[in-house]
This record gives sequence, C-alpha cells and structure tokens, in this order.
Amino acid sequence: MEMIFIIGLLITGIIVGLASGLLGVGGCFIMVPVQFWVLTQMGIEPTIAIRVAFGTNLAVVLPTAISGAYGHNKNGAVLWKQASYLGAFGFCGAILGAYIASNLPGDILKTAFGLVIVLGAVRMLTAKPMKIDEEPSESPMLYAIAGIFLGLVSGIIGIGGGVVMIPIMVLGLRFRMHQAIGTSTAVMAIIAIGGILSYMYNGWNVSGLPAYSLGYVNLLQLALLAGSSVPMAFVGSKVAHMLSHKTLMNIFIIVMLYMGLKMIGVYSWLGLPL
Repeated sequence: MEMIFIIGLLITGIIVGLASGLLGVGGCFIMVPVQFWVLTQMGIEPTIAIRVAFGTNLAVVLPTAISGAYGHNKNGAVLWKQASYLGAFGFCGAILGAYIASNLPGDILKTAFGLVIVLGAVRMLTAKPMKIDEEPSESPMLYAIAGIFLGLVSGIIGIGGGVVMIPIMVLGLRFRMHQAIGTSTAVMAIIAIGGILSYMYNGWNVSGLPAYSLGYVNLLQLALLAGSSVPMAFVGSKVAHMLSHKTLMNIFIIVMLYMGLKMIGVYSWLGLPL
C-alpha cells in the first residue's frame, strides 16, 4: 500500500472517531467512500472493493462504537434496556443483510448506500421538532421491528447503522437527541458483530481480495482506521455534551447529505470537484 493511502486512511480514522463520538454514528459515510477509492486505486475490482469496504467498515465500527459508548455512558446518555432490544434483533438482521450484500452487484450496493444516507438526512431535516417532555417508547415490538430493519440495512450496505438508527430513534421511538446518540453507539457495537462475522464467512476463499484479508474484512485497513478512530471517539463523546440538540442535528444532517450524494455519484454527474 502506497504512503498516500496509509496517510489518507489514518486521517480518515481520526475524523471517523470524532464523528462516532460526536454524532453517534459509525462514520460509514466517511470511511466507505475513502476505502472504496483506496481499493479501486490499488487495482481491486469495484464489486469486490465495495464489499471489502463494507465488511472492513463494520470491523472498524466495533471498537470505535465501544469507545464512544463508554464516553456517553459516563454522561448517562446510554439507555441500556432499549439498546439491548435493538442490538439483539439487529444482530440477527445484520447477519442476513451481509449475506444479501455478498450476492449483489457493486453498483447497486454503492447507490443503495448513498440513497439510504440521503433519505435519512432529508427525513431528519423535514421532521417537526419533538416535544421536549416526551419519553422513549417502551414497546418491545417496536424495538424488535426497528432492530431487525436496522440490522438488515447495516449488513446490506456495510454501516454501523447510526445514520439510519438516529432518525428512527428520534422520530419513531421518541428519544431525545443526546439519548439517541449515546444509545446508538452501544447498539452499533452489537449489530457490527453480526455483520462482521457474516462478511468474513461469505467472503472466505473469494478470489481478487486485497492482501491481509479475512473474507471481506481487510486487516491492514482495519488496523489503520481503528488505530486512529478509537481514541478520538471518546474525545467526540465529550464534545457532544457541550453542544445543543439543534447544533448536533444540523451537523449530522449536513455530513449525511454530502457523503450520501457523493456515493450516489451526483457530484460526478454535475462535474463538481467535490
């Protein structure tokens, strides 16, 4: 791997760690485009490259989410009962989702990834503000449905699920923004395990993988990204509790829109150097 790729992945890891702790997301909307670019520049076939980006992304999400959850838990922002419901059902959904992704063309995966992120951002942007006195739902059935859905999405497009999870928590399950961010980091860690195992299994003995890969999980990229993202996730979780609900929401939406449109290919179609 060339030095420019190594430096790029290390910088990406730092940004991802901050995003994970600050916004309660795994940083997929930052990592996946960078990983896909690095892998294709290395000569990896695009369909293999996007699957490796997804599988490795989930492997990075795991320690990063654990670090972020630890920081948020110290501030009382992780609702563990709700996290266990979402995580248990999400784990199962992620295994199935990763299997589906391992059998889909790369272009479909790349576009689906971008569309999910953009739709999540638009929904957050257009939703009416929640009442401040509302409490999170206590319905196990709602958490089961949401968990399976989140796990499927996480597995299919190789994300920790925060970009989809937080809108569902805030708009559907009535979490306050800080609760959603804190709890999502714990749920992401559980869901990621299911996705990682499935991506490794379904990519085992596949030809054309980059060196140092276990199935669709590349250990070299994992080491570079996780090594820089994990410590920064704790820093991000501290910063999050210094910002208002509105500020966090706006940052979250802007980043989602930018990276989602980039993966769909909108900037390329318009000839914009973004």
